Amino acid sequence: MSTFRLMGVALIAGQFVFAADGPARAAGTGTVTLPKVLRNEEPVESRIVTLPGAPKPAPKVLKKFDADAIPDIPPPEPPKAEALPEAPVPAPAPKPAPELNKLAAPAKPFLPPDLQKEVAVFCQRLIGQWTEEDAEQLLGKPLRNRPAFDEKKSVNGRIFAFFDPTGHYRELELDFDQTNGTLRTVFAYPKALTWLECRRRWNGEVSEANAQQGRTFYSYINRRLDVLVDSRGKVISLGLY
Repeated sequence: MSTFRLMGVALIAGQFVFAADGPARAAGTGTVTLPKVLRNEEPVESRIVTLPGAPKPAPKVLKKFDADAIPDIPPPEPPKAEALPEAPVPAPAPKPAPELNKLAAPAKPFLPPDLQKEVAVFCQRLIGQWTEEDAEQLLGKPLRNRPAFDEKKSVNGRIFAFFDPTGHYRELELDFDQTNGTLRTVFAYPKALTWLECRRRWNGEVSEANAQQGRTFYSYINRRLDVLVDSRGKVISLGLY
């Protein structure tokens, strides 16, 4: 009895489900008519379709690196420097007229023949006559000057150094008296003169005296000339008074 009831309930439920899923039936058919909004109009069977995707890329095959297969690429050539334009050659300066050259050249002072022969002896002859201004007119501007002292170490004059215009001596020094301003002593410094050569040039009797640092001081007796000689026999200076 119970089994029969269960089968009847299942049959009724199946008719109800079928009526709910199917279209509406006419009245009097024993089925329940559902509203349209409650009806399931989709087909009973539904499937899930998987669409095909993009094809997978083929795996890349790495080739073995071959350094010898790489061709040698020559280095790029350096850019060629453009040749600079040649510098313009300056026009030669016009040559001055001969008359202008004569005017521009400084006039050489007139040197007396006796001075050219022996400048120290020439200046010695003017002792007591020449002043500093007279010496500058013939010998030019002095190179320097220094005071002159007497035996008591008192200043009694001034010594001026001059260039020798003849080139025989390295230098000339003229000692001018402080009282009257006239020349009183001449000092000449030879470039290369030995005591033997000096004796050949000026003969006569001499007196000898020892000086400092192995030097010897010779004084001529028959002429106003003193000679200072070093230990090797080389003349250091001549003193004419």
